Amino acid sequence: MSRLGKLPIALPKEVKVNITPSQVQIEGPKGKLVLPVPHGIKVEHKDQSLVVTRANDVKTTRAKHGTVSVLLKNMIHGVMKGHTKDLEIQGIGFRAQAAGQKLTMNLGFSHPVEFVVPAGVKVATPKPTEIKLEGADKMLVGQTAAKIRDVKPPEPYKGKGIRYVGENVRRKQGKSATK
Repeated sequence: MSRLGKLPIALPKEVKVNITPSQVQIEGPKGKLVLPVPHGIKVEHKDQSLVVTRANDVKTTRAKHGTVSVLLKNMIHGVMKGHTKDLEIQGIGFRAQAAGQKLTMNLGFSHPVEFVVPAGVKVATPKPTEIKLEGADKMLVGQTAAKIRDVKPPEPYKGKGIRYVGENVRRKQGKSATK
């Protein structure tokens, strides 16, 4: 049995849960999320907690057991506190500016790059070289951060580009002048 899957998931009082055989709907102060439940997995509401069980010991069902449990934990955390991703821009003249759900970035191209942030994710630029993403859905926030980073990933020689805060970029030495 999955070690993570067999543990009950505590529910705070502010979180409302609606369970059907095919999906689990979780609603809290930060938003509302829906998780489709795979075949062979059952989610039950017991004593201010959620319990995930599986119908059989088939390999695919065992694999999904712990995954569904962790996804539910992430959803509960998301609707209560939210998830955040911080990006930083490095390079001379590189900057970003957020206006509503649109992020405009000057990254050394001949034109400014405009990125439309999906619904459910809030974008802010506290400094011109910092981008802060937050939202209830952890996967959507992470995917949006990855797409923004893909516009100009950090290059290995000077380190210019968009990176996650705290990301370590391996640097290359470049051409050597001596023989």
